[in-house]
Amino acid sequence: MTDILTFDEATTGVAAGIPYLALPPAGGVATAPLIVAWHAFGPPRSEAALAGSLPMAKVPAWRVYPGLPLFGGRLPEGGHAELERRWDSDYLLELFGPVVEQAAAELARMVADLRTTLPIGQGPIGLAGAGAGGTAALLALAESRVPVAAAGLVNAIIAPAPVLPRLQRRPYRWTDEAREIAAWLDFTGRGAELAARTPQTAIMIVNGERDDVVRPEHGAALYDALRRHYGESGRLRHIVVPDLAHPLGPEPGLEPAPPSPGPVLADKALTEWFLRHLTHSG
Repeated sequence: MTDILTFDEATTGVAAGIPYLALPPAGGVATAPLIVAWHAFGPPRSEAALAGSLPMAKVPAWRVYPGLPLFGGRLPEGGHAELERRWDSDYLLELFGPVVEQAAAELARMVADLRTTLPIGQGPIGLAGAGAGGTAALLALAESRVPVAAAGLVNAIIAPAPVLPRLQRRPYRWTDEAREIAAWLDFTGRGAELAARTPQTAIMIVNGERDDVVRPEHGAALYDALRRHYGESGRLRHIVVPDLAHPLGPEPGLEPAPPSPGPVLADKALTEWFLRHLTHSG
């Protein structure tokens, strides 16, 4: 774990205009699959912080952690003050919705560019994400054409409406536009779309027992929406991790945090999932 947290072998770069941090595949294989993992709005709120929390160090795949739109090296004009203004003004319409929409939309060109600079195989990729990054992964599954073999979601915001009271810093004022966006990003109602890929993407939903933003029942609702389409295939799983809160580390969440039990267990679960469903070496 120490080697991963110090990123001795990590590389950084820009693909299709998107900054990223990449960790090389375990075992030093020449050409390996790709896992794209998006960070959250809170700890971990950077590429390095998510790579420290969810390194998936035993997976023989490139793990690439892109920066989300409006965060880190992609701050809007006005910097952190503008980001805070958007958060306070309208979390859903000015921050959450635009960020996850853009992140999902730029996945295809980012993957294509990464394949020109890293020795990544041509097969299906893996997707992962924490918090809002998990929402971006779900949206990419629903709407992009990038082949995805497996996905792992940690405390993903499955539907924005139930969590807005915890995230918006004042009582939220619902408008017709806000209701439309909230319905679009409510993935409990999009199970058929998520399951429609051929072959079906293997999806693991990870919730924290101590998460007071995205409660485990949110993940259970998504699992139930998908189960009717997945049956007993073994390609769908929902787990609740003890000692895992919504943040995967302390504030400010920009650098890798010391290992703690909850994130370590979440990382172990994702590692086993991708070994089984992406690299087939578990």
